[in-house]
Amino acid sequence: MTVSPPSSPALAGIQTGTPAFRRVSLALFAAGFATFALLYHVQPLLPLLASTFKVAPAESALALSLATGFLSVSLLLSGALADLFGRKPVMVASLALSALLTLVTAIIPSWHGLLLARALFGVTLAGLPAVAMAYLGEEMDPAALDRAMGLYIAGSAMGGMAGRLVTGVLVDFLPWQMATIGIGLLGLASAAAVWRFLPVSVGFVRRPSRPGSLLRALAAPLAQPDLRLLFMLGFLLMGGFITIFNYMGFRLLLPPFDLPQSVVGLIFGAYLLGMGSSSSIGQLTARWGRSRVMAGAVLVMAAGVGLTVADSLYAVVPGIGLMTFGFFGAHSIASGWVGALAPTSGKAQSSSLYLFSYYMGSSLIGVVGGVVWTSLGWGGLVALVSAMLVLSLTAIGLLSRARQM
Repeated sequence: MTVSPPSSPALAGIQTGTPAFRRVSLALFAAGFATFALLYHVQPLLPLLASTFKVAPAESALALSLATGFLSVSLLLSGALADLFGRKPVMVASLALSALLTLVTAIIPSWHGLLLARALFGVTLAGLPAVAMAYLGEEMDPAALDRAMGLYIAGSAMGGMAGRLVTGVLVDFLPWQMATIGIGLLGLASAAAVWRFLPVSVGFVRRPSRPGSLLRALAAPLAQPDLRLLFMLGFLLMGGFITIFNYMGFRLLLPPFDLPQSVVGLIFGAYLLGMGSSSSIGQLTARWGRSRVMAGAVLVMAAGVGLTVADSLYAVVPGIGLMTFGFFGAHSIASGWVGALAPTSGKAQSSSLYLFSYYMGSSLIGVVGGVVWTSLGWGGLVALVSAMLVLSLTAIGLLSRARQM
């Protein structure tokens, strides 16, 4: 990769408080918002989809798991596309195409047609998440990276909340297709915002990608033990988080809760806590260090998961809030850490591998969790997620020790 001269903005990077920082924050906040809203708006619809199409809970979860599964695999190629065509064009095209596919899902009448559209959606959406992380790693001043990444994750948290909340509440009053059309139009507006406000890359150097060079670029991050641990953390944390949310809706519709769908949809308001967690995490990591703050975030997440075992909303609702707060804090730290440790010429590929693990956890554990819940009940599902969080704490301990050696 060509190194810019000392006077180049690429070397200094975009600093906090500057107009460029505000433009990047606005554009990528919108991008993160749209990404999660488009991807996860189907989650509160899973009980409705199961009832409408006469499928089991684990099968209804395929509407989400297929999207995240195809997304995770496609992420491995998104870095190559961004290396060839540039960061900004790939992000804009990804958002626009994904929004259009979301609009298409609103008019598909069959279950298998819906699943096909969601799988294709996973492919098109792959052009944004890893490329956005790589863009920040290349363009931001190191001192501003964690804050910028936190704002991007905050947009993701708000988008995840809005997509779930809007569909979860509206389906008691309107057909789910109308809510889906609204989410699709929101995605198109966010694509326009990224095109309008995101500065053109300065730290990026366009380079053609060949199969051999792509494999080498993917192998370089995998050769680093600390990055492998971060990839594993993404798999475990996202898998546990999504699994709880996938099946909490089913649980709250059943005794002893017996809540209406519109009230169940309100649980996704917990994402406001995730937004606050991710946007403020940079200050905590600057003071206490990434590994300590991340371990604390995972412990908060574990406490929240434990509270959901109770058959009382007075415990379940705070538990969901704590889990969400802890998850987004940990994810924000891990995302920034990947950007900081990634090889200079392989930031997009490192981000792709982290998000591959992250979304593959969502896809695989999301389906496995349905089988566990059906067979062993909510207690079994909580035991599965708790075991994953224990493994996460072990990985953080190993990562902290490796960083000190």
